[in-house]
Amino acid sequence: MKTVTSEDIQAAKQRFGIVGQSPALLEAIGRALRVAPIDLSVLIIGESGTGKEFFPKIIHNAGARKHARYIAVNCGAIPEGTIDSELFGHEKGAFTGAVGSRKGYFEEADGGTIFLDEVGELPLTTQARLLRVLETGEFIKVGSSQVQKTNIRVVAATNVDMAQAVAEGRFREDLYYRLSTVQINVPPLRERGDDIMLLARAFASAFSEKYQTPELTLDGAARILMQTYRWPGNVRQLKNVVEQLSLFEGGETVSRDTLAEYLPQMNYAPAVMSAGGAADHSNNVYARERDALFNMIFSLRSEVDRLRAQIEGAVSAEPAVSQAPCLPEFTHFTEADEPSRPVAPGGGNLSLEENEKEMIREALERNGGRRKQAAAELNISERTLYRKIKDYGLE
Repeated sequence: MKTVTSEDIQAAKQRFGIVGQSPALLEAIGRALRVAPIDLSVLIIGESGTGKEFFPKIIHNAGARKHARYIAVNCGAIPEGTIDSELFGHEKGAFTGAVGSRKGYFEEADGGTIFLDEVGELPLTTQARLLRVLETGEFIKVGSSQVQKTNIRVVAATNVDMAQAVAEGRFREDLYYRLSTVQINVPPLRERGDDIMLLARAFASAFSEKYQTPELTLDGAARILMQTYRWPGNVRQLKNVVEQLSLFEGGETVSRDTLAEYLPQMNYAPAVMSAGGAADHSNNVYARERDALFNMIFSLRSEVDRLRAQIEGAVSAEPAVSQAPCLPEFTHFTEADEPSRPVAPGGGNLSLEENEKEMIREALERNGGRRKQAAAELNISERTLYRKIKDYGLE
């Protein structure tokens, strides 16, 4: 793989509008740049809303195929009955409604790159066809017996635990290994530290400039909440929240309580499912981290109060000297301020499966049973939502 410098990474960030300086993010960008010139299949792993769609663009534009076509396909948004036709094309009369012959994406993108988003949602029959393309470059249109060739690079992405999907028979093991010749892990927003505020400022500034609205301002307590909230919807959710705040709270100083009104309480869960499908932290780890955070806040507040008392007690002829310096505003945190956590009927914490079931049930209720809207709110595909509804008996 090629040597990638920090200048290369910064150039890629600037070109594609990527904001952030966290080591995990920079590592993912550097990995994409290193594999770009080498014609290998790449699998991008990350939770929904983390920005996985930027990485195939980086790979395509930094590789030898940059002057050829780039096609992005959301596999989870195409009905199972038509996805083979969409990907590989069909002949006239192949099925009802096929009034003419049609090229598929693999034929249209010949010589270029195809990005298969939500590849974990592909039906098993389509997975077999995709494996043949990856191994031999050959495919057959629906309703045809003629073998065609294509020269294409495949970059795939998923928020599914692929190892679990393979173990459960939902995804072919041979296809998984063929797709993941090189794997890139995109970090969730909650693991990106100061990137949260960098992104928030970028989104607020862009919104203000586009719609000529007043600037958005957060007080110290609101900034702490924004950085400690788990952001289950990742960057997509952060942008949504910041744009709402910019519209309705622009020109005002947003407090912690005001910000909390824009953050769904159900998402203060002690553990959120990661791209690998496992809980990021146990309840005990969450409790220790929470206690450490609150102790730090109490300590900071005490120090701020002490400094203010010293400054106010000082006697000076200069009015400006008696004023407190620019210190962050902290709200006094009490136990009642702690984000609510889902509890079971008996008073204990809900298990991860029960928590997920409750989130789905509430989303369906809020959307009047309309599954498409519920899936969009939960940042999952309709197909995944249907499967979850069936698994949890929520029909």
